[in-house]
Amino acid sequence: VQLQASGGGLVQAGGSLRLSCAASGRTLSSYYMGWFRQAPGKEREFVARITWSDITTYADSVKGRFTISRDNAKNTVYLQMDSLKPEDTAVYYCRAWRDGMDYWGKGTQVTVSS
Repeated sequence: VQLQASGGGLVQAGGSLRLSCAASGRTLSSYYMGWFRQAPGKEREFVARITWSDITTYADSVKGRFTISRDNAKNTVYLQMDSLKPEDTAVYYCRAWRDGMDYWGKGTQVTVSS
């Protein structure tokens, strides 16, 4: 399984970005899919998760600003990020997991300028 994240970039505070993560090699419709991020000098942290039945969970720091969604027909998960803050600057990673199987994509850089 390969996960390819895209959509990162440089944006001003208050702006928006939409990340995409396309999976190949296996249908992931029955997997949890999520986004994590790692800022310089910090541990990787959970951002958002979506189940196969579209139940979503968010970190408190992004709740109300970020929206995770998935398109099983395209084997893709999205992260819509609105009202971005400088503290959202990080490398964002997508992940797919279930039943002991765990796949990570390479990250995409998100930089929010103040």
